[in-house]
Amino acid sequence: MKKEKAVVVFSGGQDSTTCLFWALERFAEVEAVTFDYNQRHRLEIECAQNIANELGIKHHILDMSLLNQLAPNALTRNDIEVKDGEDGELPSTFVPGRNLLFLSFAGVIASQIGAKHIVTGVCETDFSGYPDCRDVFIKSLNVTLNLSMDDSFVIDTPLMWLNKEETWELADRLGAFEFVREKTLTCYNGIIADGCGECPACKLRQKGLVDYLSKRKES
Repeated sequence: MKKEKAVVVFSGGQDSTTCLFWALERFAEVEAVTFDYNQRHRLEIECAQNIANELGIKHHILDMSLLNQLAPNALTRNDIEVKDGEDGELPSTFVPGRNLLFLSFAGVIASQIGAKHIVTGVCETDFSGYPDCRDVFIKSLNVTLNLSMDDSFVIDTPLMWLNKEETWELADRLGAFEFVREKTLTCYNGIIADGCGECPACKLRQKGLVDYLSKRKES
């Protein structure tokens, strides 16, 4: 893989930043793509830019504002409350079609720059109920992308079967623990690093961090 090229779908959050370091360890050349869909916090895009600049990664930012028009939800509207799904409903943060569109456009970029790998931080273990984070969806889309472009891309999902504790552990093994902890934005309220501590994303991230630090201390 050291001779191959990869595109990382990159939000500047914990998961995608861990995936970026994962890709940098494995591929000869890595580029990142971030999607601007008028998300709740512009800081997300700025955070992704800053990380890409610091790591010397070529960074594409694509205008996906149409998604904002089509899919009103808590990540695109300030007047919609961030909350987990109840009674089988999807969380208010679910953006219909987001990963389908993001990975498809990442595939277009990959075809243009000669990359055979598309790396994404989707995860079925801690996927918050999002159907487009499931392994079966990724495998299906991988086949569809290859057929649609007559190419042989591989969608890599290094976090697919990891919980948040294990994701912190992976970042640590990659030598990126402090970087991920201090410079990424996961918080739904737009607070970098440890976040607000109250939103669902922060609670999930913090629980994983506490669990991992406890495990690391014991060992």
